[in-house]
Amino acid sequence: MQTQRLSKTTTISLPPALYKVAFRMAKAKGMTKSELFREALRRYQRDEQEWQDLLEYGRRKAQTAGIRTEDDVERLIDESRK
Repeated sequence: MQTQRLSKTTTISLPPALYKVAFRMAKAKGMTKSELFREALRRYQRDEQEWQDLLEYGRRKAQTAGIRTEDDVERLIDESRK
């Protein structure tokens, strides 16, 4: 009976200097390079989602405020400085 892996394997290539950084970071944190890259990918994914959420929030606020163009933004900035 064959057991199925719970993870998939992939290969990445890194410049030697970046490989050394990853190796040292993993060692310093007491984790494998795989764990380090999984953590980095999770953080990247989270940061990207937060950025997309922030952009969407900005779009909704702009729409509510009637901001449609960069000229509208400039006008509002000028008005707020008066």
